[in-house]
Amino acid sequence: MRPQGPAAASPPRLLGLLLLLLLLLLQLRAPSSASETPKGKQKALLRQREVVDLYNGMCLQGPAGVPGRDGSPGANGIPGTPGIPGRDGFKGEKGECLRESFEESWTPNYKQCSWSSLNYGIDLGKIAECTFTKMRSNSALRVLFSGSLRLKCRNACCQRWYFTFNGAECSGPLPIEAIIYLDQGSPELNSTINIHRTSSVEGLCEGIGAGLVDVAIWVGTCSDYPKGDASTGWNSVSRIIIEELPK
Repeated sequence: MRPQGPAAASPPRLLGLLLLLLLLLLQLRAPSSASETPKGKQKALLRQREVVDLYNGMCLQGPAGVPGRDGSPGANGIPGTPGIPGRDGFKGEKGECLRESFEESWTPNYKQCSWSSLNYGIDLGKIAECTFTKMRSNSALRVLFSGSLRLKCRNACCQRWYFTFNGAECSGPLPIEAIIYLDQGSPELNSTINIHRTSSVEGLCEGIGAGLVDVAIWVGTCSDYPKGDASTGWNSVSRIIIEELPK
């Protein structure tokens, strides 16, 4: 049966191994003479070592073993020394100049003018006015008139109460007004149909510049209708309130 595996040797080589072993055994069994010198013993030992080395050199290397597993990770080493500081980079391009805008805080600005008893009986014209100092040009004015209003007439009639700003009605966006219409008159102007009611005229007006503003309440006629007998502020408090508001 032929030898198996990488360690099997050829017949000529096996014969050489056997001869070397035989030579080694003969040298080991040879009787040592009493007169053998130390140098002779040393030479004999050297020859035996040469025979062993020759035999070992003729041995074939066996198969490689199974690779071992990785060992456990080692502990962290000593921290290294700091590196050399880097150089400054290239200078960047000049940026754009932006101006920061800060919104101005809003301060309340309002005024009230009041009358204990206007009792103003005109049918056409200015009833009362109130001067106001507007702080900003891009703001709006809120105006309010509150007071007793009355209208009477023999036939159908209409009266209109409205605001003006420095003598002109509001155009931003429209006039600020209120009307009273009566379609069933009394036989006489001084009849018993004589009702006074507290009413209001209110609105916002834009487009008015900063500075002094003369705010006034007026009474007039309605378009296409005759005027009647108007009365404003009878026996009660009337007031105009003006307030500046941000847009």
